[in-house]
Amino acid sequence: MPRPLDDSLVIVLAGGAGERLYPLTKDRAKPAVYFGGPDRIIDFVLSNGINSGLRHIFLATQYKSLSLNRHIRMGWNIVSEELGEFIEILAPQKRVGEHWYQGTADAVYQNLYSILREQPRYLIVLAGDHVYKMDYARMLGFHQGRRAAVTLAALEVPVADASRFGIVVVDEEDRVRGFEEKPQVPSPIPGTPDLALASMGIYIFDMDVLVRSLESDALQPTTHDFGRDIIPSLIHDERVFAYRFYDENKKAAKYWRDIGTLDAYFEANMDLCQVNPEFNLYDQEWPLRTYQHQAPPAKCVFAEAGKRCGPALDSVISPGCIISGSTVTGSVLCPNVRVHSFCHIEQSIVMPGVRVGRHARIRRAIIDRDVLIPRGAIIGYDRDEDRRRHTVTDAGVVVVETDDEPLVRSLDETALRYEADADGRGVEQGR
Repeated sequence: MPRPLDDSLVIVLAGGAGERLYPLTKDRAKPAVYFGGPDRIIDFVLSNGINSGLRHIFLATQYKSLSLNRHIRMGWNIVSEELGEFIEILAPQKRVGEHWYQGTADAVYQNLYSILREQPRYLIVLAGDHVYKMDYARMLGFHQGRRAAVTLAALEVPVADASRFGIVVVDEEDRVRGFEEKPQVPSPIPGTPDLALASMGIYIFDMDVLVRSLESDALQPTTHDFGRDIIPSLIHDERVFAYRFYDENKKAAKYWRDIGTLDAYFEANMDLCQVNPEFNLYDQEWPLRTYQHQAPPAKCVFAEAGKRCGPALDSVISPGCIISGSTVTGSVLCPNVRVHSFCHIEQSIVMPGVRVGRHARIRRAIIDRDVLIPRGAIIGYDRDEDRRRHTVTDAGVVVVETDDEPLVRSLDETALRYEADADGRGVEQGR
């Protein structure tokens, strides 16, 4: 099957406010949130694009985009401008009116001027806030082979869970015949009554069809959304097909995550700490790229069993981290985290630049970037105190921001004695 990559342009929609991921999106766009240690959410869709052979990529940004813009500028200047390749940010320009982006389709419509100047035959529309691995060139081949005007990617999901998604109704040839937005009674796949096809928010359009549809939609009082408005309007007049997600993750179950809530984000990160996680970060054949500051290797120091010991167990530890005489289990530490002695961190996500003071105890928490955890802090052990001081999710995950004041306990005599003994031994060794 031909791979029409030179005729294709990608636009990544990375401008959502990410309200359900608040407070992690208080000062940054959702695609700029860290995931799995050094990576950010936007890195997964961009890595997919580069691994697929696509080199003409626009990113449409909007809300709180400074850190996202900086990350793209510093970490994704890997294509050749001399060969006409680019990964370029499209800030809102209000070319067609005085409003910001009103929906996914409107975001593309407002950027048609920039898109058409590249003269693509196909436009690939991607969301910048999902975690998965996918070869978009395969989908392009499917699109061309079916002589489709529009192709949308779809994930097979159990019918019992399908009401959480936009469901694509198809016939026996996977031609789209309908679209159901979070239906109570989802339509199953023909011949497979226990499965339905969920839209992944990934679309390929023939440009002439897309331009006509967007211009028509802009004149109508719609939500200006691809799933709700554009795709349903094209089903009866154009050849619209569903492409079944082919997972490059190389696992038994297909992996695609919309980590749009704090609990979903937390659980997806915790999965990475498993011996055999569902999402494979270590596949050399499908590299995941990001920007990382120059940082020394991570290290764990002090090995005084029963007194001051610094193990990291079942955890993801990023470059620049120092675990000094503390225990870290089942956690993700982003770059340049410093954990001082006598701490215990369990099932937590610790963002870059965090400093954890001595004797802190942290459980089932997300510690935001550059937070200073005070000596003797207790997080994740007292639900009432946590709710009074921090954001706490429905599943009990505590989110600690820079301005929060964690509960601090008084240290008992035993803890103080261990500390004094350890410090004394350190002085003697230094001599």
